[in-house]
Amino acid sequence: MVMVIRLGNVHISRRNAIICLGIVCLIVYRYIGSSSMQPRESSWSRKEGLSANSSQFTLDGAAFRILGGSTHYFRIPRAHWKDRLLKMKACGLNTLTTYVPWNLHEPWRGKFDFQNQLDLEAYIRLAEEVGLWVILRPGPYICSEWDLGGLPSWLLRDKNMKLRTTYPGFTEAVNSFFDELIPRVAPLQYMRGGPIIAVQVENEYGSYAKDDRYMGFIKEALLSRGIKELLMTSDNREGLKVGGVDGALKTINFQKLNPKAIQYLDAVQPRQPKLVMEYWSGWFDLWGDLHHVFPTENMLAVVTEILKQDMSINLYMFHGGTNFGFMSGALALNPSPRGMVTSYDYDAPLSEAGGYTPKYNHLRELFSQYHSEELPEKPALQRRKEYSAVGMNQHLTLWETLRFAEQPFISATPVNMENLPVNNGNGQSYGYTLYETTVTSGGALNSRNKVRDRALVFVDQVYIGVLDYKTVELAVPDAKGERKLSLLVENCGRVNYGKVLDEQRKGLVGDIAFNDIVLRDFTIYSLDLNPNFINRLGKEPWKAPPDKPGFPGFFQGQLHVDGYPRDTFLKLPGWSKGVVFINGQNLGRYWSIGPQQTLYLPGPWLHSGVNQVIVFEEQEAAAKLQFSRSPELGMTVDV
Repeated sequence: MVMVIRLGNVHISRRNAIICLGIVCLIVYRYIGSSSMQPRESSWSRKEGLSANSSQFTLDGAAFRILGGSTHYFRIPRAHWKDRLLKMKACGLNTLTTYVPWNLHEPWRGKFDFQNQLDLEAYIRLAEEVGLWVILRPGPYICSEWDLGGLPSWLLRDKNMKLRTTYPGFTEAVNSFFDELIPRVAPLQYMRGGPIIAVQVENEYGSYAKDDRYMGFIKEALLSRGIKELLMTSDNREGLKVGGVDGALKTINFQKLNPKAIQYLDAVQPRQPKLVMEYWSGWFDLWGDLHHVFPTENMLAVVTEILKQDMSINLYMFHGGTNFGFMSGALALNPSPRGMVTSYDYDAPLSEAGGYTPKYNHLRELFSQYHSEELPEKPALQRRKEYSAVGMNQHLTLWETLRFAEQPFISATPVNMENLPVNNGNGQSYGYTLYETTVTSGGALNSRNKVRDRALVFVDQVYIGVLDYKTVELAVPDAKGERKLSLLVENCGRVNYGKVLDEQRKGLVGDIAFNDIVLRDFTIYSLDLNPNFINRLGKEPWKAPPDKPGFPGFFQGQLHVDGYPRDTFLKLPGWSKGVVFINGQNLGRYWSIGPQQTLYLPGPWLHSGVNQVIVFEEQEAAAKLQFSRSPELGMTVDV
């Protein structure tokens, strides 16, 4: 850029000259600044991206081994992204892998969000800055113990929807999403000067495989929008048989080394490099279960053997993070699914709050042997703080807060959560839905197994019991006259893996009966506890809780922070089940049945001074919330 300024014979004061110079500097700064934000082309000639044309990967023609780790931007507060990536680099890894959660990026059909916490481009550029290559796993299905495997719930408004197939209603939605996503990441590919060296086609389709045209559709959807780097697929041993697609390298997922699985991969894909795309460093947890751990020595032995066999590896997870909000999925079990806990610590090398574990230290020592130069120093750990207990001295019952919710929907029959006429025609995705009707006698209330997933049942706001997959009938006490029957139904997480994805509608998904007569005429409240609702709630006058507060209910208190806010863990002894909000941020679900007994509270979500704490509690509350420097993830069991 050349800029010429002519002043002619005009006499100007020194002050005006300084002003002019300042304006010129500002223009130049803005020009340079805006240019630097564009995807940077390589300063050298990149001749060839990641190649799988021999028994070893090559990158620009030189032998290359992927030492990767999965760390998801959407499970980590943005302020901690760089810390986690620097720790990855210091462990000896050279490649970051990340999923892309469609349901966060397109929460409503056609409404896209790639800002702030969801700024995928910024995350990829940060990886490049730290010195990591990137393998992008854009889905559209990601599994990942994430609600509906990352698929948006509004897809289920179509009663005929067939997820992960070439059903037109699904492919049209995928095309719309990829039209928005792929142009953002395509400029960040290796051959365009960026860090993305490979892109995964869908995810573990061999374990689903309902449509033999589907993987070809996804592959073409990527290629036609400008993806040029190496394509990969990812499956377990059984899935390898049907999960691949021509033109994409098959990779394998496992935890315990099975020589026959490696031999099979060699047989179906001879003379090509072998990559363990998901080496499971730990495991996930379910509510009501124990905290799963995979012993360090067992993990280290398998990783060592993988490297000895000249294979590449990606640790899933390197750093698990947290399923903030309502985003944790569920495991499909018979007779009923089980919800995932809020923590995604995963017993990974880097803990939920970014702490070093024995796994990290042993892996760092192992990976250092595969580098010609000394590894970077381990970044210093960030301090945590045990804040003083917070008195929860304000209270509102659920019934008192219904006026802050959207207008209720009147329907002759129950309507499932996703098909409610709310959120600009996109239905309700998460949280609770309240169904109210009337009864005129006592008797037997039968759910007909139409509750998804758990309902607290009330008569005239008096609690009478729970309906779920195991309990399908409750006795309603006798009384005279018309009474209000209320069912507060919770979506406890949609199944994220398996062949029942199409069946994940929530709320009341069909008729329920009272004394063998189908109930009719419902008033339905959508209670997704979204930020707007919580903010409205926080600004209203609250009451001091009575000796016996009403449930379900909201409790409010104030956390005072002196100085710089630090990470901490919130403890809820004496509380039963619910959700915690800090300054409007949804930390996630808690449940006394465990195994998890603390919620991770990131310091960046706090500020110096007064912080608002709101807890929605279903059945039992204590007077205070407590804090700890360390998590309590529950009694352990080996995977």
